[in-house]
Amino acid sequence: MAAVDRANGGDILVVPVDCANYALLQRLTIDLQTTLGHTAIVAPWDLSPQFAREPARGQYNSSLILAELFQRRTDPPVRLLGVTDVDLFVPVLTYVFGEAQMRGPAAIVSTFRLRPELYGLAPDPELLSRRLLVESVHELGHTAGLTHCHTLGCAMIGSTYAEEIDLKGPGLCERCRDVFEKMLSRK
Repeated sequence: MAAVDRANGGDILVVPVDCANYALLQRLTIDLQTTLGHTAIVAPWDLSPQFAREPARGQYNSSLILAELFQRRTDPPVRLLGVTDVDLFVPVLTYVFGEAQMRGPAAIVSTFRLRPELYGLAPDPELLSRRLLVESVHELGHTAGLTHCHTLGCAMIGSTYAEEIDLKGPGLCERCRDVFEKMLSRK
C-alpha cells in the first residue's frame, strides 16, 4: 500500500488513468476541495488501462479498472478517484460516465463522453471541467454509500446523457451531504 501524507492533502487522491490533461486534473482537485470541503491531490503515479481494453467494443471495462484501483488503496485510507480520457463501459451498458465501488475506496470517471466535441459542438474547456466535477462528486458519493437522489440540483441524480449532467449542480443536497460526511468521517 502506498503512503499518503495527510498533512499535504489526501482525503481524495486523483489518479491519472491514461489522462493526458494534467491541468484539468489540477483544476479538478481545487474544485473538489471547494465543493466537498475535503482535500484532494493528484497522485504521483498513474495507471495504464490497456489491460481493461475490449478490442471488439473499442472501449475499456470500468469494473476492471476499479479492481486495479482497489489494489492500490492507501494507508491511511483515502478515496481514490481515477480519471481517464478513454471510453468506459460495463458489460450490460453501452457506455458509462463513471463507476464506483459502493461504500468502497475507489471510483473512476471518464472525460470521453463529457467532451462537447463528441456531440458535434465546439470544444468548451469550462463545460468539460464542470461536467468532470459533477460526475466526480457523483461517483465519490457512491463510494460513501449514496444511491441516486431525486432532489433537484443534487449531483447524485442519475445521468444517462451528458445534457442531464448539465442540469445538476456540482454539490450534494443536504441529505446526501450528511450521509457523505458521516461515511467519510468513519474512514
